[in-house]
Amino acid sequence: MDKAEDLVGEIEALGARLGQAKQMIARRIIGQEVVVELVLSAMLAGGHALLIGLPGLGKTRLVDTLSTVMGLDGGRIQFTPDLMPADILGSEVLEEGADGARAFRFLPGPIFCQLLLADEINRASPRTQSALLQAMQEHEVTIAGHAHKLAAPFHVLATQNPIEQEGTYPLPEAQLDRFLLQVDVDYPDRDAERDILIATTGAEDAGVEPVFAADELIAAQRLLRRMPVGETVVELILDLVRACRPEDATAPDHVRDAVAWGPGPRASQALMLLVRARALLDGRLAPSPDDVRALARPVLVHRMALGYAARARGDSLAGLIDRVVGSMNAQEAAA
Repeated sequence: MDKAEDLVGEIEALGARLGQAKQMIARRIIGQEVVVELVLSAMLAGGHALLIGLPGLGKTRLVDTLSTVMGLDGGRIQFTPDLMPADILGSEVLEEGADGARAFRFLPGPIFCQLLLADEINRASPRTQSALLQAMQEHEVTIAGHAHKLAAPFHVLATQNPIEQEGTYPLPEAQLDRFLLQVDVDYPDRDAERDILIATTGAEDAGVEPVFAADELIAAQRLLRRMPVGETVVELILDLVRACRPEDATAPDHVRDAVAWGPGPRASQALMLLVRARALLDGRLAPSPDDVRALARPVLVHRMALGYAARARGDSLAGLIDRVVGSMNAQEAAA
């Protein structure tokens, strides 16, 4: 069996395991299939996800379920305006030994886990928010000049409430860019809400069991990067990201008119990884242009900003991205 056949076999086996994981998650998370797929895609790609939704839509329950099913050590931080960086990262304390000698000992904070729920992240001050930057990008934190490695794998799933604005601090662009994608958590439909009502108000809650272990998830992340991506998909990713930059020559007029600044190279990198993850979750051996189109909004919407005139008109970034994707579809059909 040659290397190509080996790779195909590994991808197919991983796809089957991921199917089992989705079935296990569906025991507790009802009617949020798209949300589950996007968050799993972010984890397979080795990144972080930003969940936007109202309270009570199951975001905390989702993270708790994922930590169990994926075999990860989960942690949770409730962000508040008085939270300090040391409350997240940990601190050094001075201790005196039996011999009278004094030495500093590091007490790790709640960030030292494998799947961190950063609940209502925009309620913390910018100083505290910035404490996550190094951890999200470099998977380590620096305390008193000493670097402390985080456990592998390490993923942050942060939540934001889109309605309450009093006492909140919008995330800076540099931190938003660290999230592979933004996941909008909407209300369930009537049938799904009926199932939720019955499943969660009985004497017992549905239980879940581990499908993956931490080392198996790391192996899956490595396998994903070996997954082939066709030249058509690569070119479509580049076309899409560059079309959303108002200063680019290929940007359509409605982007030039409405967008203040567009996505950087991290958006292209995120799409390159996430289209592979979406294909894996769908049981396919390689991503397709449809994967790029489906992930355009989650990957780009938090990496762009509308200009003043566009905000005054009531334009939305989601609608603008959909127009860009639609115009690219029309060009492809015409060709």
